[in-house]
Amino acid sequence: MSSPSSTDRRPLRVALLGCGVVGSQVARMLTEHAADLAARAGAPLELVGVAVRDVTVPREGVDPALLTTDAGPLVDAADIVVEVMGGDEPARGLMLRAIAGGAAVVTANKALLASDGPALYAAADEAGVDIYFEAAVAGAIPIVRPVRESLAGDHVRKVLGIVNGTTNYVLDQMSTTGLGLDEAVAQAQQLGYAEADPTADVGGHDAAAKAAILASLAFHTRVTLDDVACEGITSITADDVAWAAKTGHVVKLLAIAERTPDGVSARVHPALVPADHPLAGVRGAFNAVFVEAEAAGDLMFYGQGAGGAPTASAVLGDVVSAARHRVLGGKGPEESTYAALPVVPASSAITRYQVRLLVVDRPGVLAQVAHLLADQGVSIEAVRQAPSDRPAGVDEPSGLAHLIITTHTATEAALAGTVEAVAALDPVREITSVLRVEGA
Repeated sequence: MSSPSSTDRRPLRVALLGCGVVGSQVARMLTEHAADLAARAGAPLELVGVAVRDVTVPREGVDPALLTTDAGPLVDAADIVVEVMGGDEPARGLMLRAIAGGAAVVTANKALLASDGPALYAAADEAGVDIYFEAAVAGAIPIVRPVRESLAGDHVRKVLGIVNGTTNYVLDQMSTTGLGLDEAVAQAQQLGYAEADPTADVGGHDAAAKAAILASLAFHTRVTLDDVACEGITSITADDVAWAAKTGHVVKLLAIAERTPDGVSARVHPALVPADHPLAGVRGAFNAVFVEAEAAGDLMFYGQGAGGAPTASAVLGDVVSAARHRVLGGKGPEESTYAALPVVPASSAITRYQVRLLVVDRPGVLAQVAHLLADQGVSIEAVRQAPSDRPAGVDEPSGLAHLIITTHTATEAALAGTVEAVAALDPVREITSVLRVEGA
């Protein structure tokens, strides 16, 4: 006796929470690709309602009859709940309500997962339902599933990623056109790459939430948003970008999660990436995640990191996975925290620095700086000196010069102390830039 086809099975009811840029594309694709999705899932997927704040706002391609402001009953009637509304509440309460009612949950809410994910995972485990979140990190790029499942038999050493398309576009424009930060951000806003308030992006907070999720998955340890040291790109200048090119680097905002001798470190900050590293070539609003694993070696995942259709693609991949489990039985992976490694401060991370100084241009200055670094236990990998176009002060007979020093690896704490000591040297007029070097 043959098993029933997908079209013979009871439709699985899908409730959609949110109908913005991503949600509207999820609704469209559920409708337009209904036959293919049913064949892949093993049953038809029926969009039974869309929760929104205002039903009077027209939404292209979405049946107005599906819109409602009353999300509770919609969640209660669903087999799968897709949350793309963002924010903390009511998203958190609605997801917990869905889980308690036996519905699978698919979410793109990286901030909520990074701050309160364990409560959601625990609730889903207790209820025996799925919670999927591929779209929460790097949009369309499949990175959550590879790290959580494909590399489950390996040991991940480090995850290094460009996970925010807005900042990557801004830095790319600064590099290729010479724009300043404010001008590049304004351009990103005009093109729809940046929000009217770009703080979450340029401040690094969006990337930090994703870093927490990736660190938790890669190292089987709970890492929250509060554990991630966060530094955005607000202090990056056109000069920083120009000097990076002169020394063979590109400035990128990186999310970094790595296994250290003492535990797990997670941080977000702008960094110099060597021009020949794969991440250096990631242009525009694209994202890329570079994974270093013990057995698999170096892996890179690249693609659209944001946008309605790309992110909806990741959402629907999770919907199909959850639907298959509803049809065939079984459940997706649970939270893995068996390693329970300590989360160590970013100051213990091993890194390299490039320090740009404005110094008095006279003999012996480089030797003085080098001697101080040696006393601090920090060795110099490379040094470059160039005349400054800044005129000397009235009481300063000598000219000024740029001194660009790239260090060998040391702890961030040691390097930070060294920079502070260098700033106090008599011939040093200004420390114009301090950037980490990653990926070398």
